[in-house]
Amino acid sequence: MQKKKIKTSKEIGDKIKTRRRKLGISQEELAEILGVTYQQVQRYENGTNKLNVENIQTVANAINVPVSYFFEGEKPSMVAEKSAPYLPSEEIKLLRYFRKIKSSASKNTVIQVARLAAKTT
Repeated sequence: MQKKKIKTSKEIGDKIKTRRRKLGISQEELAEILGVTYQQVQRYENGTNKLNVENIQTVANAINVPVSYFFEGEKPSMVAEKSAPYLPSEEIKLLRYFRKIKSSASKNTVIQVARLAAKTT
């Protein structure tokens, strides 16, 4: 039986950095989303700090990937394979702020503004 390789903090950090860059967000922006300092994001990305289960889930949500993303090996791409549906950084920011709104009325107002803005573009 072949033993599976354990992912290191550095390998997980590299995946965070790759995904963050693909989304076009800075360490500062990711730090704001996570509620940590940008120095903490640097530590995650370079593998200095280990991520616990809760933090891995928080980071995965922030960069819109499944937790399994950090533990998957490199898989060869196939022509018929569709890429995973990832959100652009602007949509992530919008969702992050929307989720912080407590009032249903305020949420409905935001939805109405978005609907009107979409009709004018």
